[in-house]
Amino acid sequence: MTVVLDPSETTALSEPAEWVEPAARPVPEAIVRDAREFGVYARTGGWAFALKVARSVRPGGQSAEDSPKVSAKAFGELAGCSAERVMRYYKAWDMAADDGIVPQFEVLAPGEDIELPDADVWLSYYTSRSSASSVRGHAITAAAEAEGIRPTKALEVAENPTALRAAILADPGTADAARTALLDRMKEDPALQTEMARAIARTDGLKKAVAEENKAADRIGYVRQIAENGQIRTPAGQTVEAPAQLRAEAERHLSLIDELDDSEEAGEWAGEAYETVKGLVARAVEEDPELRVQERRTKFYSSLQKATKVFEELTLDDAADFDDIYEDDMVARLEALRQALETCISALRKASPTQ
Repeated sequence: MTVVLDPSETTALSEPAEWVEPAARPVPEAIVRDAREFGVYARTGGWAFALKVARSVRPGGQSAEDSPKVSAKAFGELAGCSAERVMRYYKAWDMAADDGIVPQFEVLAPGEDIELPDADVWLSYYTSRSSASSVRGHAITAAAEAEGIRPTKALEVAENPTALRAAILADPGTADAARTALLDRMKEDPALQTEMARAIARTDGLKKAVAEENKAADRIGYVRQIAENGQIRTPAGQTVEAPAQLRAEAERHLSLIDELDDSEEAGEWAGEAYETVKGLVARAVEEDPELRVQERRTKFYSSLQKATKVFEELTLDDAADFDDIYEDDMVARLEALRQALETCISALRKASPTQ
């Protein structure tokens, strides 16, 4: 059988340069059938094939006696593919039917044609990867949809970690994306946080880099405290209001640091800002007589408390064992300490207002 097409209907099936007016020419039926099936697929995508499954494969739980349809296994054998692949189309149709996009299986008869949804809707229900049906697959699919990408792409990457590793090792852009994703994941995954911390602690190069970053972060935090809160912490540990000039200088350095790109190292800038601001803090303390005296008092008290705590740990509970640990140097050091304490006490008593 052949079909004769009007010239205006065959333009799309041939090259314009080859078209000969005005004679009509017969088109083989096989080409017509292919063109029509192609048109159906172009408009509906995978729905065209899902319909073949939906109207030919009997729903689960339905016996062969109650339906003219066949099992997914039998349909796959007839199609020359696996039952698993057939079931992926079946499940996509099932989900769409639950959403009211297509009819339920029970109302479809073998060979029946219906109006199908648009092709772009198909990808919302179908995945060509079997892992999508697992709990892990559902999680990957949901994450992919949240990122606005096709779930099949994410599932393919997840199923080929070696390829992912190769891309990370070879491409800085992929490595950066992986780093960002891991950081986002660790915010909600304490176990991953622990594993990453352990891995870093066991790697000398990474451990050193983390220490350097922590140092830079602490220094930036010191400058930021002054710039944003207007307070300085003196060397002796006092917290006082920052002079206007000091605060302005801290703000200037902080603005330079905040303008750095992610690719730029902040360590050197942080060090410069910290040393500059720290020097200004020392000068501010020195130029304020009252603050300078309070700083000396605070520093002395801090040292006295530390010394007292350390000496209190030298208890005499184990005096019976002194025979085993005795050294002449121990007595000499304690004698020197006693003399230093007596000198210090004497000086403090002379400075007392009551004297």
